[in-house]
Amino acid sequence: MAISSDIIRGHLESVILKLIIEKDRYGYEIASVIQKRTHHQFAIKEATLYAMVQRFEKKGLITSYIGTKSHGRERRYYTISPLGYDYFERKLLEWKQLKEIMSLLLETTDARN
Repeated sequence: MAISSDIIRGHLESVILKLIIEKDRYGYEIASVIQKRTHHQFAIKEATLYAMVQRFEKKGLITSYIGTKSHGRERRYYTISPLGYDYFERKLLEWKQLKEIMSLLLETTDARN
């Protein structure tokens, strides 16, 4: 069963930044890794991905450079900046807090409380 994109949407920034922190990546690679890691339960739309990386660049969270040619094409790779790493750390803390809160709210054994 595919997961609703609405559930993941609020955390896509964190996901994309995490993948770029792991190693410099190009757009198609980011989309492919997301699909693979979710066992094809989630796919990011190309327009969404490129809008986000453009926004990240404008905010100084990432930088980009043209990498080596592959199959005759140059690729734009994205790399994390110190500001981007700090931003990711804050988003990761938010995620951990949200996960804890959701567990408290949804995994309670007494439905009357």
